[in-house]
Amino acid sequence: MKELWKLYRVFFSIGICTFGGGYAMLSLLQRVIVEQYQWASEEELMDYYAIGQCTPGIIALNTSTFIGYKCHKLPGAIAATLGFLSPSILVIVLIAAFMTNYASLPVVKHAFAGIRICVCALILDAVLKLGKKSIVDKFSVIIFLAIVALSAFTGVSTIILVIGAGVVGYLIYYVMGRKKA
Repeated sequence: MKELWKLYRVFFSIGICTFGGGYAMLSLLQRVIVEQYQWASEEELMDYYAIGQCTPGIIALNTSTFIGYKCHKLPGAIAATLGFLSPSILVIVLIAAFMTNYASLPVVKHAFAGIRICVCALILDAVLKLGKKSIVDKFSVIIFLAIVALSAFTGVSTIILVIGAGVVGYLIYYVMGRKKA
């Protein structure tokens, strides 16, 4: 029970400190989950993050659930998920209660403009960290550039891009890798 409470507390603190969504929280997760508590390796965290990206729901929440499950199975998944969700629910309820009255104030508008800029910087930081760990050879560069081009210049569905990248990655790294052995 003590460990479940710890999971809840840690993910509550991550949830309350994370602004800007799942991408923005990657560096915080890496510091807390990998470096501070060693609940997952960097590679495991990247895998959880990638799976969280591909599954329905909020990336950060899915990742929290995976880490909780790794640590303490279903009770850990529930504790981590509730810990991560609790601050968001509290903050959203407070914002909803006051937002309609204060949204038009210049100070609030300017604060949100600053927050959006901060979120962009946090997302860029997450992208750079993901890139360093994921784009490691000529094949990963090719996959990356192909997905960027398809995403930017076509209307190809994100689901198709993710499935396609997974299939290509499998073919390149597993099937072609076996032929060399």
